[in-house]
Amino acid sequence: MNLRQIGLPLFILSGFAVLVGNSYAQQKSPIIDTHIHYSHDAWEIFPPAKAIALLRQAGLKKAFVSSSNDDGTMMLHAQAPDFIVPVLRPYRRRGELRTWMHDPASLENVKTRLQPGLHRGIGEFHAYGDDINTDVLRGVIALAKEHDLFLHAHSDAEAVDLIFEQDPTARVLWAHSGFDDPEDVMVMLEKHDNLWADLAFRTDHAGNGKVDDDWRVLFEKYPDRMMIGTDTYTPERWPYVVAQAAWSRGWLDDLPADVAQKIAWENAENLLQARRKTDD
Repeated sequence: MNLRQIGLPLFILSGFAVLVGNSYAQQKSPIIDTHIHYSHDAWEIFPPAKAIALLRQAGLKKAFVSSSNDDGTMMLHAQAPDFIVPVLRPYRRRGELRTWMHDPASLENVKTRLQPGLHRGIGEFHAYGDDINTDVLRGVIALAKEHDLFLHAHSDAEAVDLIFEQDPTARVLWAHSGFDDPEDVMVMLEKHDNLWADLAFRTDHAGNGKVDDDWRVLFEKYPDRMMIGTDTYTPERWPYVVAQAAWSRGWLDDLPADVAQKIAWENAENLLQARRKTDD
């Protein structure tokens, strides 16, 4: 398996070679990766013990894991219950991203699978705009409210707004920061106090160990609201976890130490410890 086959951008890997001498990378400062998937097509290539070993090789403090179906998450959690944070994905199998919100069986699957006290969130789920107004999404949002779970939403800004319209007390982790520009992400964070955003599958915020100027403004204005993520949505992405963590340590070192620590892991811990605010 060569570098191109496992899907690692060569500029990141070459950056990793530079970052090994960097103090932040050398110390393997803690990182919590908030966007890991372990779906059925990864189980044979990366059995649970091998998958956990890769996550630990990356020097992660914890990993938020979801999978299609939830069996994958439970297998990893059984291997490392102190390390894996289970997040319940609504999908029973691959291929449901665009249909699950119209299928009542998806909601029943969530209700059946959900283990309050074990699962800490619901997601990552894909929903855009008016998808949030479907009966299935309304049911998911209500379940998250009932059990005080966060929602990991791969959504546009309109959908995020609609989640908070339905439940102003919701806690939402916005997958990929909506793939929006930092200025637009800043608008959303200003609008919603209970919104956090991950940086999974993004490289526009940094390069060559330096943080982009526009993203720096965002990070320093909202240091409590951003998190690290990889997104292992296919088996080929799993080896990327190690390089992603090393690359992240490089650009985090370009931020003030307190800001870097918050983004690297403290914000994720705080999301887990946060409790729902009452409607009043």
